[in-house]
Amino acid sequence: MNVRRLIPAAALAGAVALGATALTACSGASAAGGAGDGKLQVMASFYPMQFLAEQIGKDHVKAATLTKPGVEPHDLEITPKQTGQLGESDVVLYLKGLQPAVDKAVAQSGVKHVVDAATLTKLEVHGSSGHDHAHEGEEGHSEGEAAEGHAHGHGEAGEDPHIWLDPVKYAEVAKGVGAALEKADPEHAADYRKNTDELVGKLTALDAEFKDGLKNTASKTFITTHSAFGYLAERYGLDQEGISGVDPESEPSPARMKELQAVAKKDNVSTVFFETLASDKTARTLATDTGLKTDVLDPLEGITDKSQGADYLEVMRSNLKNLQKALGSK
Repeated sequence: MNVRRLIPAAALAGAVALGATALTACSGASAAGGAGDGKLQVMASFYPMQFLAEQIGKDHVKAATLTKPGVEPHDLEITPKQTGQLGESDVVLYLKGLQPAVDKAVAQSGVKHVVDAATLTKLEVHGSSGHDHAHEGEEGHSEGEAAEGHAHGHGEAGEDPHIWLDPVKYAEVAKGVGAALEKADPEHAADYRKNTDELVGKLTALDAEFKDGLKNTASKTFITTHSAFGYLAERYGLDQEGISGVDPESEPSPARMKELQAVAKKDNVSTVFFETLASDKTARTLATDTGLKTDVLDPLEGITDKSQGADYLEVMRSNLKNLQKALGSK
């Protein structure tokens, strides 16, 4: 004889709810993130943003990047898979104005915690020469510089997006990212604050190394593939002369190449710098035409096995050594 037991509806509902709670607990989901490991899921637009997420988030964060190693960030196209990953993130870190495809994807992502690094420090307009001689750590540029910067077409009114190459500005961005992670994951706020302070300390030390290492040089002018080093030049009293503009893929005109030859002769330039992620063709052509040496000045838009260091801090110190050598540091 079969005995059928009737389970009250309330009890059944309670069992279902309990099962759902247990399933959630088993999956490892938490308020810190929707992934199975319970970590805060942070999507970075490219390497400098990923570095901040890793240094500040450490064990509490799982950081990924839309720009894979070896890919030139300016030319990035977002795949449907990446769009999906972006939408599932807890936090998105990006730099508006640098990567148009990322800007569009972020705007459509619906992610609650979105951090635009460009809002965390003051962006400036830089011409082909990154240092305004009337400007020593102060704001302000000439109308000519503004017009030339506008032609590059980056950021608002042609603002230079390469803020991470100035350790002081990068530290300001780090503080903003730390605050954003605290807001997204308040349970670990104390750790994020501690890690942020630690990173800012490292960047402050790096700034001191650059100041000391570049204060006495035979020349103040350096020529580089694209105008990524305006903030760095301005911070340390140097003059950047970019073969192309802010976009590394733009081709220089014959007139620009001739102008650079004259600059090299007048300013006692010894070296033409190229970078790891963009073509070195124009840099080597200019060096050959002017009898100059070539070396690497890395804009740190990505880390590969060709990079002169394993992370941001190591590559920046390599950049410092290469600049000291090229400029005749005393």
